[in-house]
Amino acid sequence: MTALAFLGTGLIATPMIRRLLAAGHTVRVWNRTRSRALPLLAEGALWAEHPAEAVEGTSAVILCLTDTRAVETVVYGPNGVTQASSPPPILVDHSSIDPQATQAFASRLKDATGGLWIDAPVSGGVAGAARGELAVMCGGAVDAIEQIRPVLAAYSAQVTRMGDSGAGQATKLCNQVIVAASIVAVNEAVRLARASGVDAARLPEALAGGWADSKPLQVFAPRMLTDEVEPIGASDTMLKDLDTALAAARSAGVPMPVAGAVTELFRQLQACGLGAADPSRIVTLYERR
Repeated sequence: MTALAFLGTGLIATPMIRRLLAAGHTVRVWNRTRSRALPLLAEGALWAEHPAEAVEGTSAVILCLTDTRAVETVVYGPNGVTQASSPPPILVDHSSIDPQATQAFASRLKDATGGLWIDAPVSGGVAGAARGELAVMCGGAVDAIEQIRPVLAAYSAQVTRMGDSGAGQATKLCNQVIVAASIVAVNEAVRLARASGVDAARLPEALAGGWADSKPLQVFAPRMLTDEVEPIGASDTMLKDLDTALAAARSAGVPMPVAGAVTELFRQLQACGLGAADPSRIVTLYERR
């Protein structure tokens, strides 16, 4: 079993840490807000006052943070990972951030500590993390990914190397474009069903196994028919990833008109004060109209 540091104890990180503990790993955690880590401390995780303290004596550090700026600060800022006297040889970043920034961060880490950076964003949500069924898309050195694969197995069903540094983040952007567009399409289909006198609650059942079937349909259609839901994600996070995807597309000269339209809908949802709400609340934007 492995001594690990896990930085960030948010919505999806918490079940990931629980599964690492259940697998027998020693996990030292840090979070900007300590109170959010208290349930994990009660379950056996160890607390660190700052990232540099968290990573001392560990085999790997795992990040699951909000955005590019947070990652840079936690790794390279005061009391950051690189300030430790003996930083771990492998850093795994499950955050969803800019691919080009990831490449720059990986180069800086190599120069500063000799450590290897694996960008490893995930898909599958909180439920997938709790069941150990996340899909992990990796960018980085083959040997480093193979070395950390047994650790990732605690909360993932699939770990795929997509290429060199930044490739995992680029793959996650593709994932988010597909998911966000699907959420909007499912919402419109649900509304059409209801307006046509169809029992919209039966759409997931009726379309199961057909070409329109998908996880967004099965997960979000029922949530769109409920006034209040426990969030499994935040619309702000989706918007952040969509903006990053559009910036990458502009840089690559790739037109993305559908993604652009979907992004504006999520921006309007944020403007309505629902940025922290579950993405299924896109339904309320249509109702306001």
